[in-house]
Amino acid sequence: MPTAIGPSRPPRSAVVVGAGMVGLATAWSLLNHGVEVTVVERRHPAAGASWGNAGWLSPALTLPLPEPAALRYGLRSLLSPESPVYIPPRPDPRLARFLLTFTRNCAPRRWRVLAATFATLGRQALDAYDTLAADGVAEPTRPAEPCLIAFRTAAERAAMIEELEQARAAGFTIAYEPVDGDRARALEPALGDAIGAAVELHGQRYLNPGNFVRALADAVRERGGEILERTEVSGIRDLGRGVAVTTSGGQLHADVAVVATGAWLDALVRPFGVRVPVQAGRGYSFSVPAEGAPTRPTYLAAQKVVCTPLGEGRVRVAGMMELAPVERPVDPRRIRAIIAAARPLLRGIDWAARTDTWVGARPCTPDGLPLIGPTGSPRVYVNGGHGMWGVALGPLSGRLLAEAIATGTSPAELAPLHPLR
Repeated sequence: MPTAIGPSRPPRSAVVVGAGMVGLATAWSLLNHGVEVTVVERRHPAAGASWGNAGWLSPALTLPLPEPAALRYGLRSLLSPESPVYIPPRPDPRLARFLLTFTRNCAPRRWRVLAATFATLGRQALDAYDTLAADGVAEPTRPAEPCLIAFRTAAERAAMIEELEQARAAGFTIAYEPVDGDRARALEPALGDAIGAAVELHGQRYLNPGNFVRALADAVRERGGEILERTEVSGIRDLGRGVAVTTSGGQLHADVAVVATGAWLDALVRPFGVRVPVQAGRGYSFSVPAEGAPTRPTYLAAQKVVCTPLGEGRVRVAGMMELAPVERPVDPRRIRAIIAAARPLLRGIDWAARTDTWVGARPCTPDGLPLIGPTGSPRVYVNGGHGMWGVALGPLSGRLLAEAIATGTSPAELAPLHPLR
């Protein structure tokens, strides 16, 4: 049931730090509650993980990152630059602690608890996008009917079907059907002859994430919110009756502050008692010409490679997970690994014509759950730690947190996501 949080007087003003999907969705929802909002962004809207995201709005696949299958990779694969999950070798006690806690959360019983939380969020995720559309956010979401999850063999597919059934048991609503390679190629001619089995996944959507986040920023401005670009935030102070946010352009004062800085969360929220670490799980992507590439959202699940038609003559190819420092430059071996994994399974793609090579830091927590709610200060809030699901869950996260801030009563959905857990 809802719980009371924060100061008794509803806030009249807020500073939101971060102009990705999560921060802008929070700002939008606060504006809808009548709160004056200033968004502060160190670069520009959609500059971080929101831009290079695969763009899938797929509640059926929005699952906890700590999963029993993760334990099967083994240390040797994690240290290989060609592996779908890669840890560049380095001495890092903080990462070692993160991995130890992450491993504990991969236990099947724990996964079921985490999955039930994601199921609750997933049932509302697409509705939150519909609310944004109804309120004037111009960039559309598109139905993916169906999404295709492709495999070399039916035996390879069996692990995905087991995962989908486990998700159903945890409360997910999932409509899918197994199909053979011929049916998969009839739906998606870009799939090569090596594809022998697939899953048609129904009821999902996709979008162009960069365009959507920019449209959301425009909507925030049109609603009266201010967005300060290329402005760094170095600290937040609780003044007792409000907050002071120290920026490279001077101090900002407001009743409350919301930190939505993705993989950069720790430094700003640790002084307010948030001890759940946020680790950068870096994902890679690039674009290829649409001719010869998949025309629908297509997932090569065993290879961890996603293809999403963005429009504008481009298809985004995304994949990999790399636990490495946020500012580490692009590792070209990871791009080569994506191409090497996908090339035998897709025909017609001009890999040499790729553009928009990108690496972005997805903010991962050791239990896979976002951090959404108040900190040790009743005037400082967090909305982050979504891992790979910042685009999928951002509008819902913003709506739930804004409700908690504006009304002083936290929705029940936020209880397991408390930043001080």
